Amino acid sequence: MNFQNISIVLPAKNEALNLERLLPQLVAACPGAEIIVVDDGSTDNTQAIIQDNNVSTVRHPYSKGNGASIKSGARQATGDIIVFMDGDGQHRPTDIARLLEKLSEGYDLVVGARSSKSQASIARGWANGLYNTLASWMTGFHILDLTSGFRAVKADKFRRFLYMLPNGFSYPTTSTMAFFRAGYSVGYVPIETDSRLGKSHINLLKDGIRFLLIIFKIGTLYAPMRIFFPIALTHFVTGLCYYLYTFITMSRFTNMSALLFTSAIVIFMIGLVSEQVTVLLYQDSQEK
Repeated sequence: MNFQNISIVLPAKNEALNLERLLPQLVAACPGAEIIVVDDGSTDNTQAIIQDNNVSTVRHPYSKGNGASIKSGARQATGDIIVFMDGDGQHRPTDIARLLEKLSEGYDLVVGARSSKSQASIARGWANGLYNTLASWMTGFHILDLTSGFRAVKADKFRRFLYMLPNGFSYPTTSTMAFFRAGYSVGYVPIETDSRLGKSHINLLKDGIRFLLIIFKIGTLYAPMRIFFPIALTHFVTGLCYYLYTFITMSRFTNMSALLFTSAIVIFMIGLVSEQVTVLLYQDSQEK
């Protein structure tokens, strides 16, 4: 396979141990590809490993986050196709050719979908399953792996959404939903991942809470009314039932019923406004 027009971007923070074994494999598996390691404020010998393997680098003076590294790498990349993979050595360089082959079938974005046994833990496997289910309901398409960081994408289309991507770990979620919303084709290739060396940068409690917030972000990013309308309807039906109960038992309209009806209207209007903002957001991305 010809890798001449391919850029491979790896965000890395203190991943010298993993890069030492990964970069030689990557160079051998993808001859001619542009390889960019984004050093996100590492304090180990990451830069020395990068120089030893003669690959390009973008260096952040301090840690900005995984998503910020992805954006820096995408801006630096010169290839028409960008492959993103983690710098922790879990993704196999030999799978890149499979992603590119799938992309050549007419897809705009191809994601490496991890199997259940490739999940870092049972808890994270359950969480990813929840994200996939919610995102599939939102989009109407079966999403196999919403949070995988191993993906190949057409560079010009990806750059249209750079300003929408967060600086943290949720860039895969946002970019996948953005592509679906824009009507681009998204495909999946099943992959297996290897164990990383060293400690993961993901904090179970801190990032677990953050990923719960991502669930709501998914809804508001893709189809706000799918989130707000059921909530508004629940308030309205509850208020109506409570009103009927108080009318039958006490022959009066209570403040609680009024509060529930008012809440239903406010929530519905927030959803309506969010829907219009989302439309403008994606319209703006198409004009960039």
